[in-house]
Amino acid sequence: MSHALLESQEVRDLRASVAALGARYGRAYVQKVTSEGQHTDELWAEAGALGYLGVNLPEEYGGGGGGITELYAVLEELGAAGSPLMMMVVSPAICGTVIARFGTEAQRCRWLPGLADGSTKMAFGITEPDAGSNSHRITTTARRDPGSGDWRLTGRKVFISGVDIAEATLIVGRTEDARSGALKPCLFIVPRDAPGFQRHQIPMELQAPEKQFELVLDDVRLPADALVGDEDTGLLQLFAGLNPERIMTAAFALGMGRYALNQAVAYARTRTVWKVPVGAHQAIAHPLAQAHIELELAGLMTAKAAARYDAGDDTGAGEAANMAKYAAAEANIRAIDQAVHTLGGNGLTTEFGLASLLNAARVARVAPVSREMILNYVSHQTLGLPKSY
Repeated sequence: MSHALLESQEVRDLRASVAALGARYGRAYVQKVTSEGQHTDELWAEAGALGYLGVNLPEEYGGGGGGITELYAVLEELGAAGSPLMMMVVSPAICGTVIARFGTEAQRCRWLPGLADGSTKMAFGITEPDAGSNSHRITTTARRDPGSGDWRLTGRKVFISGVDIAEATLIVGRTEDARSGALKPCLFIVPRDAPGFQRHQIPMELQAPEKQFELVLDDVRLPADALVGDEDTGLLQLFAGLNPERIMTAAFALGMGRYALNQAVAYARTRTVWKVPVGAHQAIAHPLAQAHIELELAGLMTAKAAARYDAGDDTGAGEAANMAKYAAAEANIRAIDQAVHTLGGNGLTTEFGLASLLNAARVARVAPVSREMILNYVSHQTLGLPKSY
């Protein structure tokens, strides 16, 4: 993207290298593994071996020593090539960030090298059937066994991505404050094979390599060191993971939108019906130009959000990350719709690979937080308007 001129030479070089990798796989690869019920294992492994999956993680644990700026650039470029890796949003961005910032030395040594080179994946479980966007209504509870110091987790989660291919899931639960009795959020690493930890795949119309699951935690027993960070600062740790999640979701949307737009522009340059290419007509050209402008603007906000996060400005990053995710999701859905429309009937064929993006585009609009909740956040937090919820 042209806003990459505002980035360092290192990030520009990273984008070019990742774009070359993505081009070797492309949209056809993702379509193939999805139709076969497989996963993007080859691309994930190669991206990990090249160091792209862990660019944001500390060097001493096998990462690249960069930040979310570098990581979101990787995901955006893979998406622009038609082969995004959605688990990047979860495994290195949320889980890797939280463990790197708040985990014990033992947790960092255990998990970060694998997250960095891609040999280990970790899922993230926050959404619950009855809580939705209201994280204060999370009912998954963690109780400490007075005798052993072990934790016991009980609860349910829904729409958790990639649990079947993740070695563990970072679960958001709540513990009871001994003084006030109030419930406070805490994060726990739950191994995939932990007794009482059950998963059930949710049938989805969305066609993607990553599957969605409902999780049941039936008195799951965890050792004391499964708790990530401090029991009393769980909210800070949670938002340390949610801000990168929003930035990476924006990158996911930007890459997807760029891919669709590039397909439409290439088609509009060559498809001739009335003596000239259809792209010569303003009815085709102007909407594509508008889609490009909107994607560029969303990209600038995403860069701003990542820069603020990497600078340690969690509050500023929260506002910018929400705006970036909103802008990118809206720009993406309009770009894809216009791309499909530009191709006409061809836009609905498997050959061009755009129709399946119509469903996929909705993901960034509703997850990890809906556009309406972002508007609530901005109206309340930024503009100072009365809170409605």
